[in-house]
Amino acid sequence: MRDALSDFTGTVRRAVDDYRMIQAGDRVAVGVSGGKDSMVLLLALNCLRQYYPEPFELEAVTIELGFEGMDFTPVRELCGKLDIPYTCVKTDIKEIVFDVRKEDNPCSLCAKMRRGALNDAIRARGISKLALGHHFDDAVETFLMSLLFEGRLSCFRPVTFMDRSGVTQIRPLIYAGEQKIINLADSLDIPIVENPCPQDKASKRYEIKQLIKTLSATYPDIKSKVFGACLL
Repeated sequence: MRDALSDFTGTVRRAVDDYRMIQAGDRVAVGVSGGKDSMVLLLALNCLRQYYPEPFELEAVTIELGFEGMDFTPVRELCGKLDIPYTCVKTDIKEIVFDVRKEDNPCSLCAKMRRGALNDAIRARGISKLALGHHFDDAVETFLMSLLFEGRLSCFRPVTFMDRSGVTQIRPLIYAGEQKIINLADSLDIPIVENPCPQDKASKRYEIKQLIKTLSATYPDIKSKVFGACLL
């Protein structure tokens, strides 16, 4: 199991090196939702900091959206074992998005509010670098969503400086495929906090995920081709 994490961390290090995501003395906050992506990212960065030539500190921050039944105790306990400072911020994002605004496209507003809350939380702790759990498949899906739903070519970057907030977002999982993340999470028996969001299987992203699965049956290399276009 430890070898699996070490191998995976090698993939993360390649992304960190290629895009100069982390410099010596950085304090890096990981946005931890409790899902497999952010939990694997937290473990990989914790592994990386043990030997990375540019020393950095690590913290974990959770934005609690307000859905009932989400218990982040397993995240807190894991951070305690790893000696990683953990902050959990309660918000009313769920109430605003679903109950007050009744958004037709709730994912967009939710993501925007969650990111704003994350930025505020880490700046309050004097941190300006935020690691997000977006991975290879997320990049492919985001690119296709932009093309098909907005008529433009756009995708998030591996490193993005947000001038309004002064926060630099990094995505160390950019080279890691979703299935590889799932396999590692299962092999390490990582505690996962399930997300009860009603949009989980009804979002535009889920629709694109199914489209890619269908296209991949005919064009097996479609994801790698699209990924290459994402980073041009």
